[in-house]
Amino acid sequence: MKKKSKWRLIGYSIAGILIAGAAVIGYEFYQLQPANHFKDIPVASSGTSDTTNTTKSTDKTENTDQQTKGNGPVFNILLLGSDERPGETIGHSDTMMLAHVDLGKNQINAISIPRDTRVHLNGYGYTKLTSVQYILQADKGVNQGIIGSVDAISELTGVPINYYMETNFQGLEAMVDSMGGIDIYVPTNEKINGQPVAAGTHFVDGKTVLALARERHSIASGDYGRQQVQLEAIKGIAKKALNPSNISNLPSLISSMSKYMIGSNMSTSDMVSLGMAMKNIDLNKQIHYKQIEGTQKVLYDDILKANNDQIVIDPQVMKSTITEYFH
Repeated sequence: MKKKSKWRLIGYSIAGILIAGAAVIGYEFYQLQPANHFKDIPVASSGTSDTTNTTKSTDKTENTDQQTKGNGPVFNILLLGSDERPGETIGHSDTMMLAHVDLGKNQINAISIPRDTRVHLNGYGYTKLTSVQYILQADKGVNQGIIGSVDAISELTGVPINYYMETNFQGLEAMVDSMGGIDIYVPTNEKINGQPVAAGTHFVDGKTVLALARERHSIASGDYGRQQVQLEAIKGIAKKALNPSNISNLPSLISSMSKYMIGSNMSTSDMVSLGMAMKNIDLNKQIHYKQIEGTQKVLYDDILKANNDQIVIDPQVMKSTITEYFH
């Protein structure tokens, strides 16, 4: 083979490899586009599940009207925060936020549910919602406890849950630190570790975000005020991830953040595609948030075999809120 022909052949081979590589990258990018990615959306819990049936598959996919209405994918995500401590393998559901994501409208409707909400756990009796995960994890294992909590929230609200993500205290702190800190808006004055924190926007590290997200005793509205801070923490993390300087690194950033999940049915590609969709959502104007409020009562807890403070939610209040925010 002549030397010139040899180099021409090598050149064609390299060009072919580059074209093939570009085609693969282009295809993957196309597949990650939210409209293409979120076609077969799983149903983790249908909204009418038996909360003791925690062995069912969470990989089921259904094409429902809810998923196809409008001009883009629509689905519900449950965000959970566990109070699981270092060295422990079980914990209570400390944060429960349910979000209705409408990518056709570039809009998110979200509700927070009080951790002390009174629920009936089949096979066990009446207890607090926060205890469902702990009880089932102790009896059936870590993952089954998380799924049981998802079922309980789905049944309480009557809302089918497509995706769920749960992190714990260490995960939240490490996630924020991996991003180099975030800006968080604190709605009202509060104290953390005895030190006053004025209302307003603060740049904080993971340890401080965790302390702010857990504090309720120095906030006049107690747990409801804490829920608002938790929403702001989520928004702060999203804003940092979607900052123009981080967009090119979004896949690797989300991949690293996914390591801090202790339970989720979302794959890394699901999270990356959702992150791409979030770029089109104004986190200050297109997130509509409501807290589900109830009446605090001292009631008997069948699990603890004693009275404790529980939140009783009026079914009509829940129904009207779900109708407004999820349909």
